[in-house]
Amino acid sequence: MDLLSLAVDIKTGEGREIVRKLIATADVLIENFAPGTMDRLGFGYEQVARDRPSLIYCSLKGFLPGPYEHRHALDEVVQMMSGLAYMTGPPGQPLRAGASVVDVMGGTYAALGVLAALRERDRTGRGQLVQSGLFETAAFLMGHHMAYAAASREPIPPMPARLSAWSVYRTFTTQEGELVFIGVTSDKAWQRFCEAFERPDWMNDDRLKTNNDRIAAREWLLPALEMMLAGMPKAEIIHRCERAGIPFAPVARPEDLFDDPHLASSGALLATTFPDGTETRLPRLPVAVAGYDFGLRAQPPHIGQHSVEILTELGYSPGQIETFRELNLVTALAAGDAPGN
Repeated sequence: MDLLSLAVDIKTGEGREIVRKLIATADVLIENFAPGTMDRLGFGYEQVARDRPSLIYCSLKGFLPGPYEHRHALDEVVQMMSGLAYMTGPPGQPLRAGASVVDVMGGTYAALGVLAALRERDRTGRGQLVQSGLFETAAFLMGHHMAYAAASREPIPPMPARLSAWSVYRTFTTQEGELVFIGVTSDKAWQRFCEAFERPDWMNDDRLKTNNDRIAAREWLLPALEMMLAGMPKAEIIHRCERAGIPFAPVARPEDLFDDPHLASSGALLATTFPDGTETRLPRLPVAVAGYDFGLRAQPPHIGQHSVEILTELGYSPGQIETFRELNLVTALAAGDAPGN
């Protein structure tokens, strides 16, 4: 189904009747109102399921059922209380991640649950309630840190203060003053690194034979690497790292992605027009399935852009729709307001 926009006031009896008619045509209902809101409006899961037992009802909340379920939550709130912010910032300075990762992942796990529920409905004919919580999502992201804490029986240091298992695994400043991350994650990778950067002295140095040797030599090795790389242009460092076949990455800003050669050549950025007319390119879904194109199916709609279309499909007459609009029961674009006019 394409993304359609119907804006309706569900605090009114007429608005709730429109929603009931929509639900009667739907496979999935998704809501992320504050706790208790849908029940108060008459659209809680138990209320809806009585009339539509085949419906998949997806509820996105801050917390799954438990002591916190009535709290309000935000991405940043659960990053703080889950340990994610603690692990992201330097010691004593918890820092939220640079993207709303919990919002995104909470929605992703919800979609996964909805797909599983739809497959279950294929077998049983019945719908069910699918719930996704931001706090539980953030806790899930902390699972590997929790496992490390259990295994080591020691407090886990924040990621900026961690002792890397690899001797070379950090950012370096280039000749232009920019940053490039380099990771040397095996002894063979170290040999390739030395070859690519023309350092046979390091390759043959008995103090640097193994990863543990290089960790022990960090006090002098890392400053030597810093000095060498600071004298090279970023493009040359990237070229040599790519030739060596080791992990590397220039440290990019979000706007740099518009000109990323890989994203551009692979069609990963889709031409997008905002409702205000702004034209840009934004990322497509980050999955590839043979024979299917997860491309752009519709541009982001204006609020109420499809109200008339949807209400007509539900059986409302033009006169009724106009009355709804005059009463501010629905937001609906007039013909002259349609995009492109």
